[in-house]
Amino acid sequence: MSGAILTLNAGSSSLKFAVHETDLTVVMTGEIGGIGATPHLVVHDGHDALLADRDVQGQTTLAALLCTVLDISGERSGRALAGVGHRVVMGGAEHVHPARITQALRADLHRLVPLAPLHMPASLAAIDAITQDRPDLAQVACFDTAFHATQPDLATRFALPRAVSEAGVRRYGFHGLSYEHIAVTLADIAPHLAKGRVIAAHLGAGASLCALHNSRSIATTMGFTALDGLMMATRCGSLDAGVVLYLAQQGHSQADIEDMLYRRSGLLGVSGISGDVRTLEASADPHAAEALALFTYRIAIEAGGLVSALGGLDGLVFTAGIGEHAPAIRAAVCERLAWLGLVLDPQANAAGATVISSPGSAIEVRVIPANEERMIALHTRRILSGDKT
Repeated sequence: MSGAILTLNAGSSSLKFAVHETDLTVVMTGEIGGIGATPHLVVHDGHDALLADRDVQGQTTLAALLCTVLDISGERSGRALAGVGHRVVMGGAEHVHPARITQALRADLHRLVPLAPLHMPASLAAIDAITQDRPDLAQVACFDTAFHATQPDLATRFALPRAVSEAGVRRYGFHGLSYEHIAVTLADIAPHLAKGRVIAAHLGAGASLCALHNSRSIATTMGFTALDGLMMATRCGSLDAGVVLYLAQQGHSQADIEDMLYRRSGLLGVSGISGDVRTLEASADPHAAEALALFTYRIAIEAGGLVSALGGLDGLVFTAGIGEHAPAIRAAVCERLAWLGLVLDPQANAAGATVISSPGSAIEVRVIPANEERMIALHTRRILSGDKT
C-alpha cells in the first residue's frame, strides 16, 4: 500500500480528521466545528503547529466540507491518499471486524441508524459524500462495537423474550476503538495490567466503562444503544424502562422522548446549566455540584458491577476528555472506590501524571490519552494492505 491514510470521525455538528503516513506517523490533524451553522476549520501539523484557523465560507453541508478536508489532507499537502478510515459507531451483530466499505455494507449500515441516531447519520453522510466525490478512493469502516464481540453471552443478553433477543436486541457496547487503544497501549507500557483485570473509563461527552480481562472486553456499561450506562453530557444513561412508558402515557411523542433522553438529560438536564464539566466545575450553582456528584456516583456504582464481572480488580484507567483533563472528577471517582484498597496520589493526580495511584495502592490507576484515530489508521492500513489476520 502506498499513500497516506485519512481518518474521519464525523459527528452531528463536527468533523474530526487526521492524516497518517503508512508508518502511522501523524502529519496533520484537524476539526471542523459548527457544521450546519458557521463551520470553522482548525488544522495542525504533526508537531501541533497551527496551519489553519478560519471560518469556511459558503460551505455548510458535510458533503461540501468533506471536499475541503480531502483537498487539505491530500493533494494540497503534497500527499496522495491511499484510503479513508471511518469511525462507525454501530456495526451490529454481523460486523465484528473492520471492513472495506462496499455498496452492500453501506446498505447494512443504513439499517442500523435507529440504534445510534446521534452518530450513524453523520458517519453515513461522510461515507456517501466521499463515494460520490471520489468513487475510486478506498474506504474502511472501523466499528466501535467490534471490540466488544468477545463478551460472553451472559454479558450481552437482556431478560427479554428469546425471540426478541434473537432478533438482535442485545447489549453491543460502544467506544470500542478507544478501549482497543487502551488494551494495545497497556501491552506496551504496563504488561502486568494488560494480562490482568482492568476497568477502562472513557469519560467524555459520551461516557462508558469497559471491563478488560487479559486485554479482552468481557463487559461494558453501554448496551443496545449509546444511551445506556453512565450519565453523560446530555444523555441520561441507565433508566427504568417504565419512565419511558410513563412519559408516553403523559402525552410525550416518541420524537420528544428521544430528544429528551439523548439531548436534554445528563449533566445538562440535572444542572440546568451545561453538559460541559468545565462549566459546571466553575459554577457556584448548587445544581451544578449536584450534577457532578451524580456523575461520579454513577461511575462508581457501575464500576462496582464490573468489578464483580471481573472477579476483582488490578487497574483503573481514565481516558477521553474528562478522564484525561478533570482531576477533580478522577479524585471523586477514586474516593468512592477506596473500599477496593485504591489510594490516589493527590499530587500526581493534580499534575496529570501517567500513574496517579499511590505506591501502596492495591489498585494501579493510570491516565492514558485517547487515540481512536491511531486505531482507525492501523485497521485501515491493514485492510488496504490485504492483511487477513
